[in-house]
Amino acid sequence: MDPALHAATERLPASTQRIAGYHLGWWDDAGRPTTPAGKAMRPALALVCAAGTGNTASAGIPAAVAVELAHNSSLVHDDVIDKDETRRHRPTAWRVFGASAAILAGDALLILAFDALAAGPSDRAARGVAMLHAAFQDLIEGQHADLALEERVDVGLPDWFRMAEAKTGALLGCACGLGALLGGGSPGQIEHLRRFGARLGLAFQAVDDLLGIWGDPAITGKPRHSDLASRKKSVPVVAALTSGTPAARELAALYRHPEPPDGPKLARAAELVEQAGGRAAGQRLAADLLTEAPGELRDARLAPAAGAGLAALARDGIHRDR
Repeated sequence: MDPALHAATERLPASTQRIAGYHLGWWDDAGRPTTPAGKAMRPALALVCAAGTGNTASAGIPAAVAVELAHNSSLVHDDVIDKDETRRHRPTAWRVFGASAAILAGDALLILAFDALAAGPSDRAARGVAMLHAAFQDLIEGQHADLALEERVDVGLPDWFRMAEAKTGALLGCACGLGALLGGGSPGQIEHLRRFGARLGLAFQAVDDLLGIWGDPAITGKPRHSDLASRKKSVPVVAALTSGTPAARELAALYRHPEPPDGPKLARAAELVEQAGGRAAGQRLAADLLTEAPGELRDARLAPAAGAGLAALARDGIHRDR
């Protein structure tokens, strides 16, 4: 996929290409080559789904490029929205180039994503564009919901599920569905694989939520307790707040305080989430969601190697430290 991804970004104007390449990890802020640190989970899913539905993995390259560009577009914007200062062990694009320039670069990456699909097989391009459009609209809605939950006190797990299904599940499901589409899969295969990706996306978000509190900054590339600092209603926090425990009440008071927690208060908030059972609940949820996904793989009737590959990708996506 990498040559196609580089070729896509080379179509950008020089100023925007510089920011996009920095965010993608291809070079530093001075243009010196570096080694990318992203996980590339979405393009991997697209390529394996293309191979598993009767074609070669290379048939899924337009889908792989499209979902990677769309995903990174959302990350650039997300860093601006959340005011995150580090990603992948270095300053975020907006910290280096400014928020306005980063927003424009994120827009450009999304346009390139649709271009990648439109240039694919003519008999499938229009449907692929429609699939990505629907998934990205869901992602935007999920981002809105995520921001809205930060301002609410009465948040339950159903609220988290609705947010995560849109914010993370939609694009992971789209990656699988697009790969199957370009691989020549039947409508049933495309839908089963889309559902597989969507369930995996929920589990993926649950793990992200755990890492957002307890991840090792040296591995994740983000500050410790970053989600608590922005008062996100991640799944461990929601589970903790709804536990009815003394720790839940103290945590709720911290979250309601006019000033966001910092320093010792962040460490205390993490302790309270764990004491209220939030960490264990998040771990159980991720494991439960992972056990639900293989049913969709069986129903998709893929080539055995592709089914095993997708199952392995799912396990790697859950049992990770970044």
